[in-house]
Amino acid sequence: MKFYIFEVMKNNSNKIILIYVLILIFAAVVFHKLFIVFLPDSNPETILKFGSVVFILFSGLVLKFILYQNEIRNKSVFEKLQLTNIEIKESNERYDIVAKATSDTIWDWKMEDDSFIWNKGIQGVFGYKKEDVGKTSKWWFDRIHPEDSLKMSVKLYSFLEQKTEKWQDEYRFQCADGSYKYVFDRGFLVKDASGKAIRMIGAIQDVTKQKEEEQRLRLLETVITQSKDAVMITDIDTSKSAIPNIIFVNSAFTDMTGYPANEVIGKSPEMFFGKKSDILEFDKLKTSIQKYKECFIETISYKKSGEEFWVNFSMIPVTDKEGEHSHWISIQRDVTEEKEKEKEREQLIRELTQNNKDLKQFSYITSHNLRAPLSNLTGLLNLIEDINIEDPELKEIITGFSKSTHLLNETINDLVKVIIIKDNPSIQKEKVLIKDVFENVFNQLSFLISVNKPILKIDLEDVTILDINKSYLESIFLNLLTNAIKYRDPNRQLRVTIATKVVGDELIITFKDNGIGIDLDKNKDKIFGLYQRFHNYPDSKGLGLYLVKSQVESMGGTILVASTVGKGTTFTIVFKYN
Repeated sequence: MKFYIFEVMKNNSNKIILIYVLILIFAAVVFHKLFIVFLPDSNPETILKFGSVVFILFSGLVLKFILYQNEIRNKSVFEKLQLTNIEIKESNERYDIVAKATSDTIWDWKMEDDSFIWNKGIQGVFGYKKEDVGKTSKWWFDRIHPEDSLKMSVKLYSFLEQKTEKWQDEYRFQCADGSYKYVFDRGFLVKDASGKAIRMIGAIQDVTKQKEEEQRLRLLETVITQSKDAVMITDIDTSKSAIPNIIFVNSAFTDMTGYPANEVIGKSPEMFFGKKSDILEFDKLKTSIQKYKECFIETISYKKSGEEFWVNFSMIPVTDKEGEHSHWISIQRDVTEEKEKEKEREQLIRELTQNNKDLKQFSYITSHNLRAPLSNLTGLLNLIEDINIEDPELKEIITGFSKSTHLLNETINDLVKVIIIKDNPSIQKEKVLIKDVFENVFNQLSFLISVNKPILKIDLEDVTILDINKSYLESIFLNLLTNAIKYRDPNRQLRVTIATKVVGDELIITFKDNGIGIDLDKNKDKIFGLYQRFHNYPDSKGLGLYLVKSQVESMGGTILVASTVGKGTTFTIVFKYN
């Protein structure tokens, strides 16, 4: 602008000088002729002096007139230049405001010398420092993502060669920190008088968030369309029906109901309810919609064919950016099969519960009815023991009968224990020192221990106290120690190790022996079963381990077994340590 003003002023000065010189030459000639005509007899020296004065005065008037006219013209030029400067300034301000408002990064590419100018957006949007921004197009191209560079370049140069009318493209542009942003770029050509492209101006817009949102929406659309659950979307207008009209359903919805999308869009989901639908669930749904609250119901619905089916139906409100409710999304699932299985399961539970009650009743009746005859038999056998029987056969019969009666009495007692455990899941617990419990067991089995002379290794911690049922714990110890003695290996001395240890919040009790062992490959699943025998011992009833497991579990514990035939067995009992 300064250069332009200087040129204008320079041209005006040349014009003024030229005009002034021409006027003076013309005036000099004219004055010379006039003096000769009107003063022919005057002294030449006087004429020269007088003529010089007149010429000087005239030239001054001419110069003043010319300068005055030039001043008027310059004033007009300056006023126009000031208006132009104001317009340029306002235009630049508008440009800066628009650039800030749109967050666009403006670039200006002069192709003849490959000079590139960026506005402040290259710093604010992409994080580059002013000194790091390149001045050529190479800096721009080097920061386009390698996967986008070729595509973008082909489209750009096609535009530069004017094979296409406009240029705009999406690509990834590298930020100062090395990350990439998705941008939308568009440019415009500036041509010279011959139509040759000499300049290109463009604007880059950061569309990363929009791109991420597009990808998220595309992913959600894929999830909805490919979902095995039926998806239905409705509007929020309840002026015509209690449940808003459908605007979208996925293919799973069509598979479930038999209705294609064009037959349900614009209609209310009320069309799927019928005479067997649960009216209370329907009212619950309507109330939730009125209050814009999510709702979950289960009811009978109807397919296009009229077939009934159970549907798990949800309605979830959706809000827009301003927090206003815009839609409802419904996720639906055919749960007919689950409902039928649930009915079967409930029926089976009822039957099992009744059978269990019947079995308990039978056990009570059986144990009660057998106790009286057994007591009589035991009393008679005790009387017979005082009678001297000489017949050996009769004596053998009575001995066998006595033994069988004794075993039957023990079996009934064990059954009664099992019934008591199963019938009373909440048992009375107390603080117990395990050493005291074991001493009671040891005293009860003192005769059996003295006869078989096992090597006992006892490692019980003094501080181990459990909130547990003392009688159950004694019964567990009795059964396990009795079994260890009963199923000892006749070819070697019996060794039994009983130990306890606390690990974290658990108390671990182990019973280990070197007896004949159990074949777990054959009997693993029935080791703790009722009436399960693993050895041919005549006095084995198959109740001991079943009773042990029942008592352990009733106290909240677990029991595991590890055994090898010919080497021995280890039982591990775990209780919560309080």
